[in-house]
Amino acid sequence: MKLKMDRAELNGFLQEAFPQVASDFEVEEVSEETLRVRMKITEKNLRPGGTVSGPAMFSLADVAIYLAVLARIGPVALAVTTNANIDFMRKPVAGEDLLAEARILKLGKSLAVGDVLIQSEGMEAPVARASLTYAIPPKREDSR
Repeated sequence: MKLKMDRAELNGFLQEAFPQVASDFEVEEVSEETLRVRMKITEKNLRPGGTVSGPAMFSLADVAIYLAVLARIGPVALAVTTNANIDFMRKPVAGEDLLAEARILKLGKSLAVGDVLIQSEGMEAPVARASLTYAIPPKREDSR
């Protein structure tokens, strides 16, 4: 499937639609198979014990699939998560960014299903794995 949004367009969309969190995420690479997003880890993402919090990792997984869907369908701000499962497998490195690689497994007219593998920069083994389903709003015809 031909991409409808490239790396620059996805990063720009994130800045425009979600300025409150856009500075935390950056699309590094997008292809027809995968999308890679970096989450810049700061003190606000850490939990006691010096590790990245589960909610921060979930945010990265959710943003990665959202952007992977948009790369294929275009800028549809109202696409929303309908299901999410995440497995936390290892403790991420507290001072390092997280990298997520998202794949769309199925893209239909109303639902998209994908998975995400999250790694801590500098670690070979993944720290989390997630599967998510997104609802895609129906296209509306202009009422002119």
